[in-house]
Amino acid sequence: MQTLIVGGGLSGLVLAERLEAQGRDYMLIEARPRFGGRIMTQHLEAGYFDMGPAWFWPGQPRIAALIDRFGLTKFDQFADGAQTFEDEHGNVQRGQGFSSMEGSWRLKGGLAALTDALANCLPDHRKQLNAPVVKLDMSGDQFIATTAKGEQIHADQAVLAVPPRVAAEIAFSPALSAEAAQTMKGIATWMAGQAKAVAVYDKPFWRKQGLSGDAMSRKGPMVEIHDASPPEGGPYALFGFIGVPPQGRADEQLLRQHLHAQLTRLFGPEAAEPQKLYLKDWAIDPYTATEADKVPLYAHPTYGLPKAMSNLWNGKLHFAGTEVAPVFGGYIEGALEAAENVLHSLNAQNLG
Repeated sequence: MQTLIVGGGLSGLVLAERLEAQGRDYMLIEARPRFGGRIMTQHLEAGYFDMGPAWFWPGQPRIAALIDRFGLTKFDQFADGAQTFEDEHGNVQRGQGFSSMEGSWRLKGGLAALTDALANCLPDHRKQLNAPVVKLDMSGDQFIATTAKGEQIHADQAVLAVPPRVAAEIAFSPALSAEAAQTMKGIATWMAGQAKAVAVYDKPFWRKQGLSGDAMSRKGPMVEIHDASPPEGGPYALFGFIGVPPQGRADEQLLRQHLHAQLTRLFGPEAAEPQKLYLKDWAIDPYTATEADKVPLYAHPTYGLPKAMSNLWNGKLHFAGTEVAPVFGGYIEGALEAAENVLHSLNAQNLG
């Protein structure tokens, strides 16, 4: 086989879809039982709720082109109305500014509509789920990837479309240089330490109160909240980023009690009993986060492909994923940018 792609998130999927369009020989393998990686959409009735990334923005041409190509529909993040603010004592004030995410876009059907469309372009014999790679050998000019089940896959090139810290946990033979291994472990995985809650309701009662659904809190457990409803019709939802560090949110039942209490404080008694309260803690997802990712990020890291991770194994070991994107690192656009850069490298080698 020509190219093995390890990781079926957005970057790996779009790279596989491009290779498929070129009639190339490739295989895409994913550790999880689903494609999409950090893009994950929960569905309830006609509602769809992104548990990973949810937004993209003007000035991001790759995601816009891909959405157009698949005939999908973007819509504006709901932002009408006042913001709510909660101080560290749980005192709530209304009208403290406006929606911080005004001007951002979401995708009708959730972002999984895009990753599903990409996965559906790939023939069954070119993709495989439930196949975490535990070992990667280079013997001569051939790669041999070994999965957790002991299956071996042979390829001429390998693309690691997973976070560098996750890739660093693969056993490499021959071993990567100490500089390369240390560099991979030092790249913070975007949103890996995050946990997200989505409370689903049959009515958007906060809008009738003149509220946008936006809230900022110094008490928590959610520190930032936004409207997560579809553009029309229900069910409706509020979602929040949980600010409690990973070690402090391990008791899910207790966390849920605090979430219910906070929603009630911020939005009133109608918020007390959502139809559904979804939780996704990315910090305990082994295919997204490592122990190092449990240290919170306080600023957007500077991403890009470090020199120490370039031209490994005779230039045949490649990295994709938003963490190695030089311009849009940490964004959905970055996952597409990284895939595009690897595609250029593969095409150049193919021509060579």
